Amino acid sequence: MKPRLLPERPHVGPLKSIDTARTTQTRTPHGQIVLTIEHETIKGVTPPMLQWWFEHIGDTMEHQGKSYPRYLLWHPRDHIHWALARPSPLGGARQGASFRIVEAFGANPAYLVDSVEYVEKLDEEGISLVRRELGMEIFRLEHRFGQVPGGASYRSRMAVGVASGWAGRWFNRLVLPRLFTDAMGAAWLTHNVEEVGLFEHLLPPLYPAVQMGAGAGA
Repeated sequence: MKPRLLPERPHVGPLKSIDTARTTQTRTPHGQIVLTIEHETIKGVTPPMLQWWFEHIGDTMEHQGKSYPRYLLWHPRDHIHWALARPSPLGGARQGASFRIVEAFGANPAYLVDSVEYVEKLDEEGISLVRRELGMEIFRLEHRFGQVPGGASYRSRMAVGVASGWAGRWFNRLVLPRLFTDAMGAAWLTHNVEEVGLFEHLLPPLYPAVQMGAGAGA
């Protein structure tokens, strides 16, 4: 059964607008879609906090007296489901795991994505998610973190489609339009700016409380 949108959850903070970030959307000569975002500083957040978030993204948290899956509060409209499709060799949602991610950019059913992605990298420098089909890499999403005055820097790059090869050119021309379009790419840029902006409201109250064993309050 195709996943459906969920009722909107409470907002833990205001959603940032896309003009708070620097974004690009291009197509390579091979037909691959490439999207980049340089987010504004995530205030009050550090790279270790971001690593911790992704390693514990499947947990719950309290907000306004109610318990929610963290993933559903991370974007109160677009997120539908997150699951650990395969644990890391180290256990849990660490590097080497596979994540199942279900979301609809702009809460638009036409832009629904249901994908299982391999966590190629997850540490204080960032996270990389990769999907391969028929021996070809068809998706790569990289977020890179850094420490800057007042918070964390956050840069994102997503490439959809195959980078090279005759089979890749065939995939990008015939298959990619059924999976991911330029319009979906534009919607993803706004979606990612909104969810990354919410880290300012999610992590500063949540991370210290959990680290001190005081619970998962927000």
